[in-house]
Amino acid sequence: MATYKKRGTKNKSGQDNNPKQESVTAEVFETLDTSAGRAEAWVARNQQYILYSIGGIALAVLLYLGYNNYVLAPSNEASANMSAQAQAYFKEGMEDPTLQDSLFNLALEGDGTAPGFIQIIEEYGNTNAGSLAKYNAGMIFLQQGNYDQAIAYLDGFSTQDPVLGALALGGIGDAFAELDQLEDALNYYAKAADFSDNPLTAPRFLLKGAQVALSLNQKEKAASMLQELKDKHADAPQVSTVNVLLAQAQH
Repeated sequence: MATYKKRGTKNKSGQDNNPKQESVTAEVFETLDTSAGRAEAWVARNQQYILYSIGGIALAVLLYLGYNNYVLAPSNEASANMSAQAQAYFKEGMEDPTLQDSLFNLALEGDGTAPGFIQIIEEYGNTNAGSLAKYNAGMIFLQQGNYDQAIAYLDGFSTQDPVLGALALGGIGDAFAELDQLEDALNYYAKAADFSDNPLTAPRFLLKGAQVALSLNQKEKAASMLQELKDKHADAPQVSTVNVLLAQAQH
């Protein structure tokens, strides 16, 4: 709110202020009073509408809270229970390469009793378990060489988790690299490296990004990513190749 300073009624000589100045000041305050009066009149005329609006906002808040408590929370619990077996198949497949194909298919399609990730995504895609199912399905399709599907599912996955978020973006980069769409691959490797500066994923995707940048003859970009890897992650195993690649990027 603006603050108006009230002027004195006399000048330094003790005489009254200029009548013209007093007239202008009076007009200003009269305008303010008129505007205030109009605002009050508008409120009076539209009081019922305002009350309805406030009531509508309150109802929206209650509906949102009700949705979270009575719809979303039970859906999260139900989808988590449904996805337990698919998660188990996925974990076993990651740990046992000899049975990986069959276990991954069970994780995706279900076993006839427990649903797979695809069904969970279709029925509970807006839940936490449904979102994680998109990540798992995307990683399975990436492993199976179904790169378009991998990109679609990983792109639909959203999280603030520093590791999973970076791995999903890096997985999209891997899929684009396999499709020989190297500009897109570089873009997603850079996003993955920027998503989180953690020591597990950042060095991995900085190196991959630098390698792709070199293959595209984007030497300045490659040098920048390699230097960041060297400066911020000196203890990472990926650093062992940095000096060789930096020499290529700088010549």
